[in-house]
Amino acid sequence: MKNINETSTNLTNLTRYLRSAAIALALVTAPSFAQAAPETAPLAIPALPNPFGDPDDLPMPDPDLWQRIRVGFLMDPLHTPLVQEHEDWYTKRPEYIKRVVDRGNRYLHYIVEQVEKRNMPMEVALLPVIESAFTPKAFSRAKASGLWQFIPSTGKNYGLTQDWWRDNRNDVVAATDAALNYLQKLHDQFGNWELAFAAYNCGEGCVGRAIAYNQKRGLPTDFLSLRLPNETRNYVPKLIAVKNIVLSPTTYGIEIDSIPNQPYFTTVQAPARIDVTVAAKLAGMTVEDFVALNPAHNKPVAVASTGTLVVPLDRAETFRANLQAYDKPLVSWTQYQARRGESLDAIARRHGMTAIQLKAANDSVKLDKKGRLRAAGPVLVPMRMAAGTPGTPQPTRVAALSVPTASAGGAPRSVVINAAPPAAGGTYVVRHGDTLYSIAKRYNTAVDTLRSLNKLSATRAIHPGRCSSRSRSKG
Repeated sequence: MKNINETSTNLTNLTRYLRSAAIALALVTAPSFAQAAPETAPLAIPALPNPFGDPDDLPMPDPDLWQRIRVGFLMDPLHTPLVQEHEDWYTKRPEYIKRVVDRGNRYLHYIVEQVEKRNMPMEVALLPVIESAFTPKAFSRAKASGLWQFIPSTGKNYGLTQDWWRDNRNDVVAATDAALNYLQKLHDQFGNWELAFAAYNCGEGCVGRAIAYNQKRGLPTDFLSLRLPNETRNYVPKLIAVKNIVLSPTTYGIEIDSIPNQPYFTTVQAPARIDVTVAAKLAGMTVEDFVALNPAHNKPVAVASTGTLVVPLDRAETFRANLQAYDKPLVSWTQYQARRGESLDAIARRHGMTAIQLKAANDSVKLDKKGRLRAAGPVLVPMRMAAGTPGTPQPTRVAALSVPTASAGGAPRSVVINAAPPAAGGTYVVRHGDTLYSIAKRYNTAVDTLRSLNKLSATRAIHPGRCSSRSRSKG
């Protein structure tokens, strides 16, 4: 098996090497846009020359990332008018292509490296162009999300967590790994990349039924022969059109900005939770640039479920050094477990915000016409801050019970906050009807732990507004 795999890899590398020579000659001999036929006439693509000349005699363009991609193209041409239709569409929109390249230059090198490691054709690396135009939080009517446009169910099948805090379909690293796993599985199932791409678009069941339909009637089962949905019929030709433009942009009168053939980002160890604004500041980045590399986080707090965040390669040491020296709280937000029917405006006033600000931090919350929550659930709220000391939790004299939480080192600690759920820890303001048992159950802790933390005897009752066993305020 090892010899077979080595032979396959060698053949792939040889094919890529010979194809690179052909591409180089095509780029040198391709006509300029000014010499092309009138706009109404089809744009002709020069046929690639026989690659079996002497590669050493062929001039090579600058070795940027696009050239590395061109060398890796392995798929044969697709003979259908749909390819030229999509070539024409892109050709008439050079500004669109520029925007796509500007966004993609953050992610493309990483994707190219992952594709190469798996010996996949480099056409795979261009798939985000037609899926999301390299928009990291792209969201479709079918509820597909991210660079690779996973629908929720397929994302879960390939290990992409989707919860209140984060959506890993938008995670550049995790979603790329999942997409390549899925594409490899589809290629193994259908035997060629055209059908694998088609199945990525409409599902393996869709392609499988189309193949079975043709087999039953003795018809060919290649991509162009199958009866597929209109979107899927255009999907592969659109990808090939993008490939052709990348292969020889001057043929189409398009200038594609160079992308350096070097990594753009890396991962750094990070706290389990950190404000997005704080993380961006520690990396010396704008919040917008930080979010573009860490688009999976749904809230103003970045939850590093893998223990890492993504930063530009040249900002990694800055982030590490600044994080080590940072002596202020890393998180200024926490969860509030809201009840069904609570007014968002009332919650906002209680936490020193406007309803508009609170809604912006909780864009997924569902409200009725009166601005009340349609369902119980967590709402992100700011921690109480000491006056004149931004970022510092405020000691408070309001009635509260300390609730244990694990620190980064695993030791119990208490943080003074407004009512917070178990994950956040802190203090809880006692309300009418509360018992130690109900509070302990809500925060997944023991009654004895609460008594110990709050110096309560076994016979001492708790009351609304009570801060400790020594004081009571009117409730």
